[in-house]
Amino acid sequence: MRTKSSHNLPTDSTLLRNWRRWESGESRPDDFYAPIIAAAFDTVTAAFFPKSRPNRDDEMLSATGMDTLEFIGRLRMSDVSHATLDAIRITADRLCSEYPCTDPHELHAEGSAWLRRITSLLDGRLTLAQHREVLVLAGWVALLVGCVDYDLGWRTAAEATRRAALSLGQEAEHAEIIGWGMEMAAWFALTQGNYRGAIDAVQAACPSIGNLGVGVQLSAQRAKAWARIGDRREVETALAQGRSILDNLQHPTNLDNHFVVDPQKFDFYAMDCCRVAGDDRLAESYARQVLRNSTAPDGTIRKPMRVSEAHLTLAVVAVRDGDLELAVDEAMRALAGKRRSLPSLMWIAGETAREMIERFPGDPRTRSYLEQLRALAAS
Repeated sequence: MRTKSSHNLPTDSTLLRNWRRWESGESRPDDFYAPIIAAAFDTVTAAFFPKSRPNRDDEMLSATGMDTLEFIGRLRMSDVSHATLDAIRITADRLCSEYPCTDPHELHAEGSAWLRRITSLLDGRLTLAQHREVLVLAGWVALLVGCVDYDLGWRTAAEATRRAALSLGQEAEHAEIIGWGMEMAAWFALTQGNYRGAIDAVQAACPSIGNLGVGVQLSAQRAKAWARIGDRREVETALAQGRSILDNLQHPTNLDNHFVVDPQKFDFYAMDCCRVAGDDRLAESYARQVLRNSTAPDGTIRKPMRVSEAHLTLAVVAVRDGDLELAVDEAMRALAGKRRSLPSLMWIAGETAREMIERFPGDPRTRSYLEQLRALAAS
């Protein structure tokens, strides 16, 4: 190690001036003098001359070469304009509104493409507010894509997309996206016959949703599960909770958005529960109301998936009334719909088939319906 030789030592006056600066805190002794001074006082260098803790703000600003105002200004800078975010917001709403009627393959392709575009914005420079909004917009589109995945029977993809949407909602701290992510879990469980799992998914979501619109849908899924377990009191409790939340919500401006719960949808939920519970006249009344609400004045079907389940409800009521001819006619109309959620349709259509088999087991019309159902499942 190289050390300073005696002829390089400072003069007494220079050393005295340095000592006074060290005592006053004006400067610190360097690595040569510090251990010598510490040894003179019978201690170690670190104890006598502790390293100062760096100021993190100064360190960051120094590292970036920016002063404070410039640093804050850059946090507010963005590569994305307000007009771009407005356009994406409108597109996300349009995609969610096209869910009931658009061909699922087309909607899946467009939704997936937009999801990639939206998430790519996260790689650019965004303000903090914009970063959260991009997460939220991506969350809504991911929820939509997950629903379409499931409609097409792609269970694994649907679950992966649902989890991605849930993660986006959690990162953005957006309670409604989180709630819909949990609602989808309940829906998946229901249509797969896992009724206790559906109830557990609803209960896991309830603490975070408050009185949001998704709470109505969660209550409905819980009611459907309890109806199939056979607990009528729990069904009534769940429906009452959903109705209470719905009564306190403002009337939505866009009734077509899949993630908006409109008052008319409650008849659809109640229809299912009444059919399963055996309240045939009330189930029939709800089914006819669903058909009216889901059909435009010119006869155009606005909510085809709701219409299909309404026809299946009328089919079940007809079977129980002993009219198999009418039951098969209603059931075939349900299966003929082009826009369908395959797991949901097969779930309700399967329940309808069990009613036919129980009451008309050997009838050719029952066999004909079962053949149609098998063909649909294999498609």
